[in-house]
Amino acid sequence: MFTTASTAGQKIGQMFAAILLFAAVVGLILFIAGRFTGKRDRAIAALYLLPTLVLLSVGLLYPGLRTIYQSFLDASLTNFVGLDNYKTIFSDPEQLTVLRNTAFWVLLTPFVATAIGLLYAILVDRARVESFAKALVFLPMSISFVAASVIWKFVYEYRPDQRNVQQIGLLNEFVVMFGGKPVQFLIESPLNTFLLIVILVWIQAGFAMTVLSAAIKAIPDDIVEAARLDGVGPWGMFRFVTLPAIRPAVVVVLTTIAIGTLKVFDIVQTMTGGRFETSVIANEFYSQTFRSDNRGFGAALAVVLFILVIPIVVYNIRQLRRSEA
Repeated sequence: MFTTASTAGQKIGQMFAAILLFAAVVGLILFIAGRFTGKRDRAIAALYLLPTLVLLSVGLLYPGLRTIYQSFLDASLTNFVGLDNYKTIFSDPEQLTVLRNTAFWVLLTPFVATAIGLLYAILVDRARVESFAKALVFLPMSISFVAASVIWKFVYEYRPDQRNVQQIGLLNEFVVMFGGKPVQFLIESPLNTFLLIVILVWIQAGFAMTVLSAAIKAIPDDIVEAARLDGVGPWGMFRFVTLPAIRPAVVVVLTTIAIGTLKVFDIVQTMTGGRFETSVIANEFYSQTFRSDNRGFGAALAVVLFILVIPIVVYNIRQLRRSEA
């Protein structure tokens, strides 16, 4: 009891010390900034950016460089192995399956989720039940990936095809209803990977719908009315008016979902644990680092994941600058 109270007191003391240190740093910055004359604005901006740069260096830059360094070491991080970890990633059959699954996720999820969200946003735009309809689609965004996975695990649930055994999985219930035999969906590769992708599409479609619906409503009414007076039909309205106007929003949605898809871990871990050839890079990184204690190989997977994210981020930045220009 005394030890627990002492530990709690130490943590509270550390918290107050951190707050006081933060206040002291801010006070020091304000004091120094007040002493500057001449190029005052630049000096104040530089002083305020300094703590941010320090925190980014300590919390992001240093761990990133250390991870890159560890990717060239062995499992125990004691011996230098060069590019062996990367060679394994791109040559081992199991790791090639991981890369294949990751490609499936990244190529399908952003485009399918964005297409569904865009279609839904157009269909319910200015409808009487617009708010209610949007709330239904956005609802999956309010739950965690783990909770969504548990829900869909019941959908894919399997029971042996025996007498008096009722299927509790919704999908298998439909299969049996139409005269088929129940299927173990989560162990059938690569079908199981696509069924896991459905879960993320179900979640992200609400995000895509919300952003794209706001972009559609921002289209000036005079442009829409002018297109209608020119006799433009529904498909022409979408192709020549709506889509060009919301293109920046579409790019943002696609890239945001793609980055989130590359980091997908919760769904795979909850549904299959990465078994049955369903693992992706993020899940494999976790398994190799914390389960197999192969930290060098896990670091190499983290670096590969980081490299895959870079082109998406660069493309997003370029498109945003182009839209602003």
